[in-house]
Amino acid sequence: MPPDYATIIDAETWAFIERTGGFYPPDAVDLTIAEQRLVYDRMCAAFHAGRPEGVRVSDRMIGALPLRDYSTGGGAARVLYFHGGGFVVGGLDSHDDVCAELCARTGFDVTAVDYRLAPEHVFPADIEDAVTAWRDMVSRGEGPVVLAGDSAGGGLCAGLCEALRGEARQPAGQVLIYPGLGLDLDTDSMQTHAEAPMLTRADCRFYRGIRVGGDMAKLDDPRCSPMRAGGFEGLPPTFVVTAECDPLADDGRHYVEAIAAAGGRAELVCEAGLVHGYLRARHSVGRARASFTRIVTAIAALGAGRWPVDHDGSASGGR
Repeated sequence: MPPDYATIIDAETWAFIERTGGFYPPDAVDLTIAEQRLVYDRMCAAFHAGRPEGVRVSDRMIGALPLRDYSTGGGAARVLYFHGGGFVVGGLDSHDDVCAELCARTGFDVTAVDYRLAPEHVFPADIEDAVTAWRDMVSRGEGPVVLAGDSAGGGLCAGLCEALRGEARQPAGQVLIYPGLGLDLDTDSMQTHAEAPMLTRADCRFYRGIRVGGDMAKLDDPRCSPMRAGGFEGLPPTFVVTAECDPLADDGRHYVEAIAAAGGRAELVCEAGLVHGYLRARHSVGRARASFTRIVTAIAALGAGRWPVDHDGSASGGR
């Protein structure tokens, strides 16, 4: 029996879902990639909450890779952020306010990465850009760097950790927000939430195929599908936040379990009643607002060399 979303999802979240859906035409399934990007960009612009006062923003290029830096004057660590969008949509503007708020609330400098998108640039172009951004970050100072990203961006963080195996400099931690990590499409959450609001199993199949240009053998590369890695030892401290009503929920759960089984440090928070993409609801939905505070706290703690969860299982304090 499918979930009763009418009772699981509260009225605030339904209002967010309906507002999001209002940007998509009835025939959205037939949109071209260019049209999908226009709709997504228009939606993100409408949800943009502005930048907090005191956050300085500047754009720059590393070769052909655009980056956007956010700063309030520096802090104990820096954050490298990868946006969501199924590796097909999104960019520096789509998550601009999220990055600015992370900067303001942690006090850390944040760098957002405008990695190349499919179908024009299929995997491994995205992970190559992630490595380029990482090398730029570590070249700019000795302090800790925390990786963070949502959805596709969360998967890119985990893929970057695979790409960095064996290197002396490693991330101080990673915070993954409802990530896609390359599990097969037959997990419990994929089946239970196959028709969830905001993201369906069919959507996941579409984005997965387009990222690799139809060459499904590429999915076996752990940089593309971190859950297909041969082992999970040696990964940085990992904090994963998933949404209950999301086909990707089990990706995060299995990743945390695998890291813990390998002796690493990992924690999962599954947000009750929330849906994929809820970061845009952090100012309008109480559950999303509380989750964003947990995300900020986790980034702040990992950047300061602390574990973000107390022994009783609650989130530790932070700015």
